[in-house]
Amino acid sequence: MKRRPYVLLAELTYGCPLHCPYCSNPVSSSAESELDLEEWTRVFREAAQLGVLHVGLSGGEPLSRRDLNEIISAAHDSRLYTNLITSGLGLDFARARDLRASGLDSIQISFQADEAVLGDSIAGARAHQHKLEAAAAVTRAGLPLSLNVVLHRHNIGRLPALLLLAESLGAQRLELANVQFYGWAWLNRKSLLPTRDQAQAAFAVAESAKERLAGRMEVVYVLPDYFERRPKPCMQGWGERYLTINPIGQVLPCPNATTIAGLQFENVRHHSLENIWNESASFNRFRGEEWMPLPCRECPERHLDFGGCRCQAALLTGDPAATDPVCSLSPHHLTLQNAVVEETRDLKTSFGMARQNPVAQTSRPDSTSTISKSILYPLRDQNLSSRT
Repeated sequence: MKRRPYVLLAELTYGCPLHCPYCSNPVSSSAESELDLEEWTRVFREAAQLGVLHVGLSGGEPLSRRDLNEIISAAHDSRLYTNLITSGLGLDFARARDLRASGLDSIQISFQADEAVLGDSIAGARAHQHKLEAAAAVTRAGLPLSLNVVLHRHNIGRLPALLLLAESLGAQRLELANVQFYGWAWLNRKSLLPTRDQAQAAFAVAESAKERLAGRMEVVYVLPDYFERRPKPCMQGWGERYLTINPIGQVLPCPNATTIAGLQFENVRHHSLENIWNESASFNRFRGEEWMPLPCRECPERHLDFGGCRCQAALLTGDPAATDPVCSLSPHHLTLQNAVVEETRDLKTSFGMARQNPVAQTSRPDSTSTISKSILYPLRDQNLSSRT
């Protein structure tokens, strides 16, 4: 079966001026240098030849790349739709205009809250006012504007105000993404987990907004995994439609795949993108259905959820091939639900550890080594297995 990727996430750098406690960037990184302009130009050309149509230029903060205009031009020359995913810091009208002239098609700006006190506290920087000015610059430059808000315990109750903010800024799209527990969010999950009541109330607000704003602003609501009974169709299947290339050139089936111990990822510095997509062990490891354990292998919904999230299974159970514990059919599901209930009894007011720019490591450390007590260690301690 011939597979074709449609979307490439190009992580240009891990450097970022913000310190969001839910950042999905890795806690540590390799000492290798970032891909340069020539390397990204080749990557975009090879991606287009594979069938990629859309590239998201992300980070970290991609605006920190001095060659960002040239990178955008290279993607544009390969006939890729380009979307800049940014904090907005460093973006004014002149730069937005120049980025558009280089071939940029749209911009997504992240917001932490609807007002400065909370937003700056979450971001760990005086950022909110800059974001407002950046959003105005984007629309003035004639670029489509999208907003992204990561929802968690401390801002999920402000959904009505966040919707009003997006409307006032002229956003065409608002993505309300419940925090996904990878990277820094995994380390800070005790401080970020919302309650089930918070999640249900937010869902009702989002659904009402979708109906009210239909035709004016697209509202996308990403469900909170830990409160669901069926897993998300992560990346529409491992190695099926999406790929990520991180700043040092590793090619990943999903942005968080490096959290899976034991998987080795090929690098565009040493192999063509076509070879990696089609032949690499990492992309083929969880493709299709042959890898699936029971009950996934016999589940009538396996074509819809593709077995759930491999990174989530690895983090929660220690086994990336296990049934995603979010699924009610997983032997880990009840343990996960009980742990979530227990950890949301005493609601912490802190945001957790502030995200720092990754420190270079010669080897990848265990992502849980700095946490003495994990709310989800029972899933590992019981050594449960979803294989029968």
